[in-house]
Amino acid sequence: MLTTDKLTIRFGGHVAVNSVSCAFAPGTLTAIVGPNGAGKTTYFNLISGQLKASEGRVHLGGRELTHLAPSARTHAGLGRAFQLTNLFPHLSVRENMRLAVQATLPGPHRRGLNLWSIWSDHREISERADAVLRQVALHERAEHAVASLPHGDQRKLEVGLLMALQPQVYMFDEPTAGMSHDEAPVILDLIRELKKDKSKIILLVEHKMDVVRELADRIIVLTNGTLVADGSPEEVIASPVVQQAYLGMAPKDAGGSTAISPDHGLAPTGAEGEQP
Repeated sequence: MLTTDKLTIRFGGHVAVNSVSCAFAPGTLTAIVGPNGAGKTTYFNLISGQLKASEGRVHLGGRELTHLAPSARTHAGLGRAFQLTNLFPHLSVRENMRLAVQATLPGPHRRGLNLWSIWSDHREISERADAVLRQVALHERAEHAVASLPHGDQRKLEVGLLMALQPQVYMFDEPTAGMSHDEAPVILDLIRELKKDKSKIILLVEHKMDVVRELADRIIVLTNGTLVADGSPEEVIASPVVQQAYLGMAPKDAGGSTAISPDHGLAPTGAEGEQP
């Protein structure tokens, strides 16, 4: 179980995340949605340790992570993929993956010089790295420098690095951002595969509501840094407080209903509010 207890951060007089308490259970994909500037990525940064909380606590499996650095939180089981790729651009795709695998495995590479055991360990790392590259459909680009990859392939590699870490918690911040219509399904298919492991917790920040509707078991909504809704996708999408948070207005009672549009959040439907 991952929990945040009254998690808060202030920047001067501005409260970016305001006393957010949530519990995230294994086997559940929770989508975190809200208008631009609602505090979604800031909340992610507080959980993963990129930002230090002004108040509140973070626990994973009963262990408090609040005062740990991001690297220590990764070793504790938090895996984070960023909106912007976070890779070694001048190394090859395979070298990036080997570094991620190596960081998770005990072995002679951590314990001193023994040429036979180091060779054996190297082979295990390489085999596991190649297996993950096949999962993310990058095995044919294994020797390419990361800097030479198109944006979509860099995003796939970053998800692959996260998978190689085998975390307890997967955190995806807009995983398809900047990807073309043809590239995005590969990332979404990977997340669908991860969902099959009911021992894992998945958190997803996403603006595309068609993606949220398909993947999420639960939605929480942040507005101005405050948690305003929490429940099943059907309950949350139909909630007047959520529609008001997106639209700045209550849902219509007549002359058309209010709904979530696939790409832009909430929008009115009906004759006057029909999307082009």
